[in-house]
Amino acid sequence: MKHNLKHLTFAALFTATIAVFAQLSIPIGIVPASLQVFIICLCGYFLHLRYSSLAVACYILAGLMGVPVFCHFQGGPQHILSYTGGFIIGFLPLVCCCGIAHLFKTDLLKILLGIAGVVICHTIGVLQYSALSGNNFSTSALLVSIPFLLKDIPLCILAYYISNLLKKKFL
Repeated sequence: MKHNLKHLTFAALFTATIAVFAQLSIPIGIVPASLQVFIICLCGYFLHLRYSSLAVACYILAGLMGVPVFCHFQGGPQHILSYTGGFIIGFLPLVCCCGIAHLFKTDLLKILLGIAGVVICHTIGVLQYSALSGNNFSTSALLVSIPFLLKDIPLCILAYYISNLLKKKFL
């Protein structure tokens, strides 16, 4: 019971942290630059699948219900259905990829699984942007994904190593 309560508490803290990091964004073009992918990777690597996916699902559900947790204090289903809403939807497969990484033995495989999650998240975001904007996939990827992958992939790797340090201290 104590173990579950600790993990639930961390899941709630991660849900709040994701919402805070959504507000710490830099508006550079269509998609704002934030550290949300870093926090979601950290959550997945730290808590594993059950609790990390719960944290991200709670964040998304809160936003869908209108709680202003999305970037620029926005909320509501219209935000998920917007040009950049696919990235928020992509947070779920991202956290799941990081959350199952503990099943693998080597650091390299765990990191590659997280990177695969980042790519899946970006792919969902690009597909939604492309569908709504009318741009083809490659143009959309150049506009809303490729520049951010240069930030998100190293941050995913950093999240893996930081999660290992945090686990030693807190779990």
